[in-house]
Amino acid sequence: MSGFSDDTSRFPDPVYKETVLSQLFEGVKAHYAGHMAAINAAHLIMLSETGILTAEDACKLAQALSQIDLETDVASLTYTGEYEDYFFFVEAELRRRLGDLGGMLHTARSRNDMDHTLFKLALRARTDVLWQEAMALAHAVLEKAEAEKETFVVAYTHGQPAQPTTFGHYLCAALEVLLRDLNRLNMAAEDLEHCPMGAAAITTTGFPIDRARVSDLLGFQEPLLNSYGCIASVDYITGLYSAIKLIFVHLGRLIQDLAFWSSFEVGQLYVPNAFVQISSIMPQKRNPVPIEHMRHLSAVTVGRCDTLVDTMRNTPFTDMNDSEGEVQQAGYAVFDSAGRVLKLMTAFLPACRINAKRVQHNADAACVTITELADTLVRTEGLTFRQAHEIAAATARAVLSDGTVLADGYGPFQDAFSSIAMRSPGMSKDAFKRAVSLETFVANRDRPGGPAPGALEDALAIYREQLSGLAACHRQRTDRHTRAAVTLENTFGALLELES
Repeated sequence: MSGFSDDTSRFPDPVYKETVLSQLFEGVKAHYAGHMAAINAAHLIMLSETGILTAEDACKLAQALSQIDLETDVASLTYTGEYEDYFFFVEAELRRRLGDLGGMLHTARSRNDMDHTLFKLALRARTDVLWQEAMALAHAVLEKAEAEKETFVVAYTHGQPAQPTTFGHYLCAALEVLLRDLNRLNMAAEDLEHCPMGAAAITTTGFPIDRARVSDLLGFQEPLLNSYGCIASVDYITGLYSAIKLIFVHLGRLIQDLAFWSSFEVGQLYVPNAFVQISSIMPQKRNPVPIEHMRHLSAVTVGRCDTLVDTMRNTPFTDMNDSEGEVQQAGYAVFDSAGRVLKLMTAFLPACRINAKRVQHNADAACVTITELADTLVRTEGLTFRQAHEIAAATARAVLSDGTVLADGYGPFQDAFSSIAMRSPGMSKDAFKRAVSLETFVANRDRPGGPAPGALEDALAIYREQLSGLAACHRQRTDRHTRAAVTLENTFGALLELES
């Protein structure tokens, strides 16, 4: 055990061992052993290159580390309490093989800066996978929007049919949110690219270390500057999990729409049999249960993110276990549930299709094109919008009362027009039908951001460009990580050969 104490006991209390230390040891085995080996190698290379260690001593340490790595089956290790944690296990092995020289590897560093570097490396790898899954969904939404840019749907406000648009237009709205979420995730990922190594316990060290070299060898963009912040600032945790949380808060809203649209009463979204489960007792039922799984897994992901952020609340601005070990490991469940949602939605959404008959039925039943009738009257009949609105409203009331569809409502329209405008309309019956059609409604909404084909195609081009930009940012990070891994392996290999 480390630290000053008058207590001569070598082993921890059995309950403390069972409830805390052994759990942390298992976590290191599962998540951090490989990253610790990388940190040991990078730190040793830096100690050698700066002359803090002689080339001969560095070579001996490198050879011992390599032997430990080859000879130790980390997965089979059992926590005995002889050493406080896995770090001290490795150091003890070095000292067993090299004597006092084995303790030299820890020169100019602390478990404090090591821990947060380990955590960032572990989060970096998981965030990379999550990023790729989220990008795959974004591309799937983009492709589906492209394919469905002329597919009519009824858009709802306040749970009621409102206006027609296209499925592609709707999906582009969801895609814009996802792109903003990806941008937030990208910024959070960038915050993982600053290396804490060299901060040591709190205030750096009196040795002439090269922080940038260790940062480069581990694939970071640069060292995190303030040494106190390296061990106290946990915004890389709160920022990352907040960014992830927002993705699933927002996807949860889209998922709820999918549930509503696929309901029997609305029925404008058809879910194929591959994503449907049949009732065990009611043979007529088609239950699109993947929607429910996406909804509850999104909620679980949000809750797990909140757990991490809330754990940081009102903690001291210093090194603390509240941001380490078990808390970090608890966060990894976020990536599991998040990945399940993203992969399922990436498969689910492209497989669904719009039921055109139900869309037309719902559009007729709710007179969703009536706004365009009012707009057309303003443009062609010289009426004020308020007059046109009153005529359109009276027409819709009459059609709904008669149980007919709006396209067949020219007679009620003539009556309403004559009553309010005090003259006969110039609009013919055919022109009336065109004005209240789904096609005309959408085609006339050709302002930037609207559902008309030209406007939507312009938007899709912007989204493609934004996705390309985000992909380039991610590629720059991963290329740096890959180059650093190769450099670290080659440089450590050269260190191993110094003796010869």
